[in-house]
Amino acid sequence: MKKPATMMNSNDMEYRELGEAEYEEKISSFTVEIPDRADKAISLAQDISRSLAVKLIEGGAVLVNGKPCDKKDKLRAGDLVQINYPEPEPDKAEPEDIPLDIIYEDNDIIVINKPEGMIVHPATGIYTGTLVNALLYHCKDSLSGIGGVARPGIVHRIDKDTSGLLVVAKNDEAHISLSEQMKIHGVSRIYHALVVGNIKDDSGTINKPIGRHPVDRKKMAVILNSDMKSREAITHFTVKERYCIGGQRFTYVECVLETGRTHQIRVHMASTGHPLIGDEIYGGGNTKFEAQNRNLLNGQALHAKVLELTHPRTLERMRFECEMPTNMQSLIEKLRAQNND
Repeated sequence: MKKPATMMNSNDMEYRELGEAEYEEKISSFTVEIPDRADKAISLAQDISRSLAVKLIEGGAVLVNGKPCDKKDKLRAGDLVQINYPEPEPDKAEPEDIPLDIIYEDNDIIVINKPEGMIVHPATGIYTGTLVNALLYHCKDSLSGIGGVARPGIVHRIDKDTSGLLVVAKNDEAHISLSEQMKIHGVSRIYHALVVGNIKDDSGTINKPIGRHPVDRKKMAVILNSDMKSREAITHFTVKERYCIGGQRFTYVECVLETGRTHQIRVHMASTGHPLIGDEIYGGGNTKFEAQNRNLLNGQALHAKVLELTHPRTLERMRFECEMPTNMQSLIEKLRAQNND
């Protein structure tokens, strides 16, 4: 697929997916000459539509003097505006014969155990090998269209290097039902993770809002500044095991999501000083144990182990569970074997 030039045109459809999608960015900046509302000033300066300017602002892609802004903010002469334009996602995903680990399937939903290393849906520069490509081959035309042609059936996501369960909608009615359950916290998602350091409390709750990182726009961060855009994020955790290896401590923890923000567990645990083992983006990957076990680390040690939901048609409460990938099991076995606490 041909990539766009750095300067963007006014076609809103090219940038229909902002926010939490993975993307490479094209950065454009300008200095305000005539004071005006942010959305109007950006529209005029960049020769784009007003609605696209609003989408960029609301997607966290605009910084004014280094800080996020609101569409109604009045920009002053001399203000520096930086826009991180996302490249467009592919117009349509294509079916591919990729094996799927199907935990459950009927006419309305399909529950998949996604392997680590697989991206859920196509994004800029990645158009093949995703879960969506595999689903299109397996399900043919039986996927919800609400997510669009690049994300058919996708109700929620898990990160590329996170393994485990996610549910896919096979029709629009199921998609609407599952999305509503997500909004009202009717879907239970339980993750198992290995983190660096000793979590002293046996259980607890991390209640910290999460938003786009103010500097590195491909990362998320805890945002406590009320002037910056963020959303409520709540993670409940319970310690399962603790380890000490050569003076370096680690914790095996179970996390229950009350909300579902991008990178939520990774960001929350890192914010407490306990990044996930192998998560170099958020501060992991720096211990001797991790260095000695690089062959078992393919990103963060995080697994979506349990998924509980209400079936959209039968209204039956359903619970699904899957085992950790073998490399994460091996890490736990090594931690147990070497533990001298």
